[in-house]
Amino acid sequence: MITAYRDNGEAVVISAVKPPVSLPSDIVWIDMLRPDKAEDLLVEGFLGIDVPTRDDLKDIEPSSRLYTAKDAVFMTASLVCKAESGQPELTDVAFVLTKGLLITIRYDEPKAFDLFTAAMHRIPGGCTTGTVLVTRLFETIVDRTAEILEIAVARIDGLSLQVFGDRPAGKRRPPHFLEAKLMDVASHHRLVAKTRDSLASLSRVLTFLYTVPTVQENKDTKELCRTISRDIQSLSEHASFISGNITFLLDASLGLINVEQNAIIKIFSIAAVVFLPPTLVASLYGMNFDFMPELKWAYGYPMAVVGMVISAIVPYYFFRWKGWL
Repeated sequence: MITAYRDNGEAVVISAVKPPVSLPSDIVWIDMLRPDKAEDLLVEGFLGIDVPTRDDLKDIEPSSRLYTAKDAVFMTASLVCKAESGQPELTDVAFVLTKGLLITIRYDEPKAFDLFTAAMHRIPGGCTTGTVLVTRLFETIVDRTAEILEIAVARIDGLSLQVFGDRPAGKRRPPHFLEAKLMDVASHHRLVAKTRDSLASLSRVLTFLYTVPTVQENKDTKELCRTISRDIQSLSEHASFISGNITFLLDASLGLINVEQNAIIKIFSIAAVVFLPPTLVASLYGMNFDFMPELKWAYGYPMAVVGMVISAIVPYYFFRWKGWL
C-alpha cells in the first residue's frame, strides 16, 4: 500500500491499479507499506530511483544501509515492533531522501509511524521538505524507543516484586514458581536486547544523516539531528543499565532456586541422620547370635522399641537446638 502525505499532514492513498499521472506538488512523504512489485515500479517511475526491496533491507553491511546514489540518500534503520507482545521483533525500514521528498519502505508496522502520522499536522513550522520530515520522524522513533524502555523497566520492577516481595508468614511459593519466572526474565531480556540493537542502528543512521548537505544547510534541522543523537546515546546507556538489572534478577532467581533445592536436600539429609541410630539398634538386635541376653528377656522387645524411639528423638531435638531445622 502506498500512502502519500501532503505538507499539512493530509493522507492520500495511491493505487497501482489506477495510478495518477504525476504526484501532487505538495506531497512531501510517500510511505510504502508492504509494497508489491507494481507499487515499486510506480514509485520508481515517479522519482527515477531504484526502490529498495525486502531483500535489500536485510543487508547488514554499512555500505548497503547508508549510501548516496543519483542525488538520493538511502538509509536503513532497524526499529522495534510488537513491543507490547511477548515476542518483540526488529523490522528494517528504509528512508530515502530525494527531490525534496521522503520515501519510507517498510514491511511491518512500528507504532512510531502511527504516532507520527497522528501528530504530523501539529509539528511547529510544518513539514515542508523531506529533510525536515525525516528528522521529525526520527525524533518520534526515538521517543517511542524511550517509551519501550519505560515499559521494560515497569515489567522488570513488577517481576522483581514477585520474586523478592514479602510473603505472608508460613505461606510457600507454588511449585516451580521461580522456574516460570525465568521465562519472564528471558522475555524482558529479549525486549531490551532488541531495543539496544535498534538504538545502535539509529545511532549509525543519525550520524550519517547529520552529514547530508540538506541537513547541514538548515540550522534547525541540524540542531535537531544533534539533539536526537544525544538522546540515542542517553537511551543506549539506560538500556545497558536495564540489561544489568535483568542479569542481576536472573542470577538472584537462580540463587533462590538453589536455596530452595538445598533446603529440600537438607530435609532428606537430616531425616537420614535421624533414622540412622534406630537402624543401628534394629540391626544390633537383628543379629543371629545364640548368646544375646535380651532375646530371653520378657521386656527385650519393648526395650528395643523404646531404644529406637529415643535414639530418633535425641538427634531431632539436637538439630532443633542447633538451629539446623
